[in-house]
Amino acid sequence: MLAKFTKPLVLLIVLALLSACGAHSTANAPTAAPVPTTAPVATAVPDPMTAPEPTTAPAAAEPILPASVTDYQGETVVIESVDRVVSLSGDITEIIFALGMGDSVVGVDISATYPAEKTKALPSIGYQRRLNAEGILSLNPTLVIGNEFAGPPEALAQVQAAGVPLALTANPPTLEAPAQKIIFVARALGIPQRGYALAGQVEAEIARARAEASALPRQPRVLFLYLRGTDVQQVAGANTAIDAMITAAGGINAAAEAGIVNYAPLSPEVVIAAQPDVILVLTKGLESVGGIDGLLSIPGLADTPAGQQRRVIDFDDLYLNGMGPRTGQALADLVAAFRDAVAQTGGS
Repeated sequence: MLAKFTKPLVLLIVLALLSACGAHSTANAPTAAPVPTTAPVATAVPDPMTAPEPTTAPAAAEPILPASVTDYQGETVVIESVDRVVSLSGDITEIIFALGMGDSVVGVDISATYPAEKTKALPSIGYQRRLNAEGILSLNPTLVIGNEFAGPPEALAQVQAAGVPLALTANPPTLEAPAQKIIFVARALGIPQRGYALAGQVEAEIARARAEASALPRQPRVLFLYLRGTDVQQVAGANTAIDAMITAAGGINAAAEAGIVNYAPLSPEVVIAAQPDVILVLTKGLESVGGIDGLLSIPGLADTPAGQQRRVIDFDDLYLNGMGPRTGQALADLVAAFRDAVAQTGGS
């Protein structure tokens, strides 16, 4: 009887063993890592002031504290709490909101205009270059954060003397600045992974806009004017964020070509040398001189190719000049504006 059932019994045992081994192998095999997800690059550039609020990062990515960053002077800053954040400049404020940490902000400077419905409701600490320590400290901040242009130094020293962490990032006049600032702010807030994701999205948008700029049939000559009524009228030359934007968008910065570095007073001589195809201004600046008619009443401008054809492009201040999360979108808009200007002047 035993011999009769030996072969079937052995076969059943072997099949059982093979089944068990297969199950064990599957259970212990390394699972494939999930594909990292990043925010999709927008297919259409939104209006800078009506664009939807930046998407909040996943709730699971809570701040990991204490956090530390190295500021623009090479000093290490340790942050224990991000419950009450005072932001010293509009670009940094916009970054904080884009990272999903806007609810922690308890004070902003007057250059913080985006997201408008949020920033308008927050207490103002004045202008980032003319800060008052008492006003900042009255908000009981656990972190004060800004860029290297914040000041005066005496006010910042008072903030530090009060024991409040002060984190200031570098703000280079290049298109590397947005990602650099985003990562700095994210690290200071204890959410570095959110920073890497947002920085990657912005860099992708910038790269796409640059590719579009390379397809322009020719480079328009552009003169950027910084205007604040009749009191302040300047041109932007090399070593400025505006210069970086103009050149990346496929234009020629006429002021930089004339040898101007940083900002210099607008003069008839500069206008004559520039002979721009396009005059580029900030929206508030254009309003301050009475619109295009007021702009073209400035000596020399009406006689330029841009003035004769009223080719004036204006952008929201923070959108164009902030080097923040919307820089790629602003660059794409600038490329489109330059493309239109080139078409109006006959293309090539």
